Amino acid sequence: MSFKKDFLWGVATAAYQIEGAAFEDGKGLSIWDVYSHIPGKIKEEHNGDVACDHYHRYKEDVALMKELGTKVYRFSVSWARILPNGIGEVNQKGIDFYNNLIDELIAAGITPCLVLFHWDYPYELYKKGGWLNADSSDWFKYYTEVCAKAFGDRVKMWITFNEPQCFLGEGHLNGGTAPGIKMTVGDVVRMGHNVMLSHGKAVMAIRELVENSIVGYAPSCDVCAPDTDDPRDVEAARRRYFSFDEEWWMWNVSLWSDPVMLGRYPEEDPIFQRKLKPHLPEGYEEDMKIICQPLDFYGQNIYTASHWRADENGEAKWTRLPTGTAKSTNNWPLTPEALYWGPKFLYERYKTPIIITENGMACHDWISVDGKVHDPNRIDYITRYLRALKKCAEDGADIAGYWYWALLDNFEWGDGFTQHFGLVYMNYQTLERVKKDSFDFYREVMATNGENI
Repeated sequence: MSFKKDFLWGVATAAYQIEGAAFEDGKGLSIWDVYSHIPGKIKEEHNGDVACDHYHRYKEDVALMKELGTKVYRFSVSWARILPNGIGEVNQKGIDFYNNLIDELIAAGITPCLVLFHWDYPYELYKKGGWLNADSSDWFKYYTEVCAKAFGDRVKMWITFNEPQCFLGEGHLNGGTAPGIKMTVGDVVRMGHNVMLSHGKAVMAIRELVENSIVGYAPSCDVCAPDTDDPRDVEAARRRYFSFDEEWWMWNVSLWSDPVMLGRYPEEDPIFQRKLKPHLPEGYEEDMKIICQPLDFYGQNIYTASHWRADENGEAKWTRLPTGTAKSTNNWPLTPEALYWGPKFLYERYKTPIIITENGMACHDWISVDGKVHDPNRIDYITRYLRALKKCAEDGADIAGYWYWALLDNFEWGDGFTQHFGLVYMNYQTLERVKKDSFDFYREVMATNGENI
């Protein structure tokens, strides 16, 4: 069997990770422009000043996508390129760049999917308190309106946020990514509420300004998969997937998705009640009317799974992955079952079409002596994960699309350019793009609607 006929095959990137031109044409600073220049923060002192130079080479990259045959291109807009101060005056050269990119995509027969926020927060707004500022949701609404008015005549597919767990959890709780600070639990909870309020206001703005809009949301969380097919293990894994952990509460599905999808926080969870709820703003319940807006799809970035079994009391018990489980170069385990159990559990809970908005693998890639890049491990990875996703669809989940991360090797945040996720290899000295074997493989997958896997 293949996927459904209107399945949305695609590829994804993010602005700071590929664009470069960090200080050109009136662009303002983002927190990543600042953070990546702090010594010791990024591996090998890399930064995104040039990255893949997509800002100047977007036509070459769109031509690659056309050759690949992708239906959808998921890209993010740099807030600070559009609004150098985060609010106020619009930078027309930034608007022009994205207009040119969008026109090039449409001319190539590729549907643009615009992500409003993928981690690169404007530095000028960060100095005003960022997501902790009570005005932050209105700042985001204004930014959304600017984008909707500029691009909404051609861009119909939108995503509000990519991975709030990561940009808040790593950036503001653990201090491991930009802006690299460690805040209190209470402050991060309040920031998270403002992010979800921003999401709701953005959806409302898009619905008002963009005719025939298709709007989604793209959080992320490792999947809790049952260690066996025993119904007790399945139920234990499902409960664990949506419950809270005392230490890892940020990396949780229900905290970031229940308000958006169900209009409520997971207040039945005792850890939420004790640790998080006391920090929510007074009258937060009223905000749910704004936060919970009907969505056309629920996106999820999925890469890995952990395994769980039911103990003698039916409670979820973590089970170590088998010894010798294969891992990618960034130490993520090969767990294709993530694309079965994750979408299955999410669809059962939220009853909204699921798009896998990111999935991919970092490999040891280089140009071989024959001038090509051979990446059989990535081909195997895609095959295994898509087989699991296909089975999930066959078993009843509404799986609407799959977008491979990433089109190009790129700046992988704290890892700099040391990890290779792309279907296209980047020579960062020459900025040459070299198609990998997986490029041709994925082209065939999309052309056959997955029948070849």
